[in-house]
Amino acid sequence: MTLKDHPALLLIDIQKGLDDIVYYGGHRNNPNAELKAAELLKYWREHQLPIFHIKHNGTAPSRLVKGLPGNEIKDEVKPLKEERVLEKKVNSAFIGTPLKALLDEAGVKKLVLVGLTTDHCVSSTARMAANYGYDTYIISDATATFDKIGPTGTKHTAETIHEIALASLHNEFATVLETASLLTCLEE
Repeated sequence: MTLKDHPALLLIDIQKGLDDIVYYGGHRNNPNAELKAAELLKYWREHQLPIFHIKHNGTAPSRLVKGLPGNEIKDEVKPLKEERVLEKKVNSAFIGTPLKALLDEAGVKKLVLVGLTTDHCVSSTARMAANYGYDTYIISDATATFDKIGPTGTKHTAETIHEIALASLHNEFATVLETASLLTCLEE
């Protein structure tokens, strides 16, 4: 992928409510994911590439309920007035939003996904993107998730869940890269 490909950056659910680590599992991997996402956002802005902020409007008791402070996009990636913010109520950024129509209208064929959480909304969006035929990239150090308790009561670490989610997506639904590798590819 190069700048000539005109890739779109999707910043998925990078919202203040997801800072409630205790509520979401007690531990999160990639504590610098938002900073990596901000680094990419800066690059996209400098190169005038398409940017879409995706915002999840959760239902109680979610920390992402519309109108509550947790629903706000984090300051690190705060949208500029002219940048698109698409609001969704489900995991995939394609369901209930005009995302596909906007991408198709702009002739976008390549997507770069960053945000929260790796195994939920990032994964759901990546899977649908691939099914729609987009060449999709997930940036591993600009995504993160939380510890989870499995159906048998086993606690799974955020690091393990993150790695398994990415392994399930890589070379099937997306290409998984780190921020530095993506930036190198774009400059070639």
